[in-house]
Amino acid sequence: MAGKVFFSVSMSLDGFIAPGSLGDLMGRQWMELQAWIFPQRFFRENLKLGKGGEEGRDNDIVRETFERTGASVMGKRMFDAGEQMWPEEAPFHTPVFVVTHEKRDPWERPGGTTFHFVNDGIETALDQAREAAGDRDVRIAGGGATILEYVNAGLIDEFSIALSPVLFGSGIRLFEGVDADRVALEPVRAEPTQRATHLTYAVRER
Repeated sequence: MAGKVFFSVSMSLDGFIAPGSLGDLMGRQWMELQAWIFPQRFFRENLKLGKGGEEGRDNDIVRETFERTGASVMGKRMFDAGEQMWPEEAPFHTPVFVVTHEKRDPWERPGGTTFHFVNDGIETALDQAREAAGDRDVRIAGGGATILEYVNAGLIDEFSIALSPVLFGSGIRLFEGVDADRVALEPVRAEPTQRATHLTYAVRER
């Protein structure tokens, strides 16, 4: 049985998931947006940032998201940013399919992550990711434009937002340009913690 296709992102209270330029990634606003995840034990261990860290519902959510994911899909912009920032042992530990116009051989990293570069569209990338994931889920990792393409194409089954207590004012909005006439949402759960509010929705066609 095939798994679900989902995305999971942190979002500011005013609807932004990233600063407007790659140069601002890892800047103050982005660090505040992601502040809920940095102290979590599973996150720290997965990125080999050291032992210890917080345990609780936030940590469980990070671990559950990782464990359900059998393959990921991302856009070229996210890959370009991550290629500079990820450690040598990239944090996915599964196949990752990069939607791009660039022709490039697969890039294998230590720890089980291999990046595959797909030149013929989001559906082909998803088909390859589904095959690689088996009965686990496929995560659309980002960035915002790639997530929106999958939403508007009717290819997302579910998504989760970690709503962080921060305001951006400008940047990349998660749902800028969404085809709201075809997308309906069904609440699955809402889980407030001390650091964020975790919202999960199933996606239905109108």
